[in-house]
Amino acid sequence: MGKLALHWKILIAMVLGIVWAIISGQYGLNDFTGDWINPFGVIFINCLKFIAVPLVMFSIITGVAGLGDPSKLGRMGFKTLGMYLITTVFSVTMGLLVVNVIQPGVQTDEDTRLKHRLEYEIWATDNGVEIRDGRFEMETAPEELILQVREKLTTDSESADYQALAARQEAAKDNPPLQFLVDMVPSNIILALGNSKLMLQVIFFALFFGIAMILLPREKTETVRSFFDGMNEVFIKMVNIVMLAAPFFVFCLMAGVLAKSADNLNELVGIFIDLGVYALVVVLGLATMLFLFYPLVLRLFGVRIKYADFYRALSPAQFLAFSTSSSAATLPVTIECVNKNLKVPEEASDFVLPIGATVNMDGTSLYQAVAVIFLANYHDVDLSIIQQLAIVGLATISSIGAAAVPSAGIFILMIVLDSVGLNPMWIMLILPVDRILDMCRTVVNVTSDATVSAIIAKSEKMM
Repeated sequence: MGKLALHWKILIAMVLGIVWAIISGQYGLNDFTGDWINPFGVIFINCLKFIAVPLVMFSIITGVAGLGDPSKLGRMGFKTLGMYLITTVFSVTMGLLVVNVIQPGVQTDEDTRLKHRLEYEIWATDNGVEIRDGRFEMETAPEELILQVREKLTTDSESADYQALAARQEAAKDNPPLQFLVDMVPSNIILALGNSKLMLQVIFFALFFGIAMILLPREKTETVRSFFDGMNEVFIKMVNIVMLAAPFFVFCLMAGVLAKSADNLNELVGIFIDLGVYALVVVLGLATMLFLFYPLVLRLFGVRIKYADFYRALSPAQFLAFSTSSSAATLPVTIECVNKNLKVPEEASDFVLPIGATVNMDGTSLYQAVAVIFLANYHDVDLSIIQQLAIVGLATISSIGAAAVPSAGIFILMIVLDSVGLNPMWIMLILPVDRILDMCRTVVNVTSDATVSAIIAKSEKMM
């Protein structure tokens, strides 16, 4: 087992967790599973949550500060960041388009749908989250479910937390049109760091801090740069340490949650059918970006290269990205492919590609958009157009802070879920297919970096 790659260990742990969930349901061991196995899964999620916010902040600060010479923030720098922003927004939009058209996760069985909705209702009231309308009227639910939900809501509506939440929601109706801009700027960064729902404030602070660093002379910020570089490395190391124990935690998480979500084999089969459809939707969105969008955008910006030659030129970097799931680990090969095969000068590639490895995560952003809508559909939660646009914005900005290491998207996804009032624990549902999707989306990330480097070189008349 020691020689097995981590992703194989995690896959084996998932299978064992599923097997245990089946045994637990068949032999009446669900209470034992909930009391003695599931808590370790909760510990795993908590570890991911407390790492996520500082990891994003330090990654953004080091990424922006890594631009180096302030003059690089001039014409070429703004072109690079602008192109990365355009491709990221398009990728998130593509994800929302395919997931809203295909609608993975929507439950056709009424009892299953009501059960998932009940789970969401209870979680939302326990955590002071506004309960969103589902796709059914509660009056159509079985009587015992109606009583459970209403009893839960009545109890929680008497709490001080619920009353405070209701007051905030009532006050929010009278907010001015630019309130969203006000909400992006923190009045207290310490409080923002302690609340994952204020992630946009953390991102604003990190961007502002990083820009201020590069506008100062290098010798005056050397100590600060070293501190943030070191902190970024520490949190990435914490990710690696947590992931070493991931097989055990994933077994506990899968066993605990599936034991609560599915009481029999048919329900488990239904879960994995939904999961398969979700994976296909993500792959469809990624394939559209990879085989249609990037060749088209190259043409639009005047980069003339044959369709087959483009993929042949990048194939070494794409295959390495697929196997490592890390755009950072692939960076040296990406630079070599772009220089030698696409004929992009080093002056452009050495500037554009390292920035892209940090701030450009098209595949990760698309995956986040699809995953959030899938999980909302699965639990019968309607997200409005405004909330979906918020996902576009948050996924785009958060991708800047997605560390270029395997499974970093999971950390960002938890933040996005929390920001739109959904349960971050739901990520366990998509963990079984996350590794293969992580490999696929890293290929898109690397291809996007190469595409933008060619466009920037062409616009600067270097090619």
